Amino acid sequence: MAPSPRKPVTAADASTRLSDPWRVIGNSVRAGYNTQSMARGVRFLHRIAQEAEIADHHPDIDLRYGTIHLTISTHSSHRITEADVGLANLIAQIARELELEPLSIPETRFDVAIDALDIDRIRPFWLAVLGYTQLDGEARELAAADLVDPAGRLPAIWFQQMDSERSQRNRIHIDLWIPHDEVDARLQAARDAGGTLVSDEFAPSWWVLADAEGNEVCLCTWQERADKGFIGA
Repeated sequence: MAPSPRKPVTAADASTRLSDPWRVIGNSVRAGYNTQSMARGVRFLHRIAQEAEIADHHPDIDLRYGTIHLTISTHSSHRITEADVGLANLIAQIARELELEPLSIPETRFDVAIDALDIDRIRPFWLAVLGYTQLDGEARELAAADLVDPAGRLPAIWFQQMDSERSQRNRIHIDLWIPHDEVDARLQAARDAGGTLVSDEFAPSWWVLADAEGNEVCLCTWQERADKGFIGA
């Protein structure tokens, strides 16, 4: 018997079953392709739309001149499911038929993290000023985000609990989700560019890096988050 399309799939399982160039990024799977022209991109999009309608499962698509960027997730459960893996592999097959090349740099997810002493006090401000939607409970943990853009276009917001006031350290930093197999190269590139590794305490879930003036960025992956209750089935 075939598995249910909405059956949750762990990030580790999805990662081994996805065709190139698809990668697990947080609680979604993502890929990008070179189309070389708008016309080829539209042709690709049309083929994707046909198969998505048949599967009753639809990707988020960003079509630009020369490139197309795709994100697939099961919004109703905030998890990666069999439907996501199946549609991603089908799109990869379509891309091969159309002789489209993957982008040289894998897709990523860009979040903003805000450190706060009283998260409940500041959350309403960010909800109001951004016009975002708040996630709660399991949805918040699985998405690894507190606030999300309802249109799915702008970065998610994550509030991080502070234990004490800090006057000499930035309280807003970037969370950059990247494929797990890109981490080593990205860490080395950051160091070669003058950055420093601030902490690997939570690796391989995330590493904290800083530029020469101490501005921080976290490189995040799906690894070990399922075991800690963050992401996966």
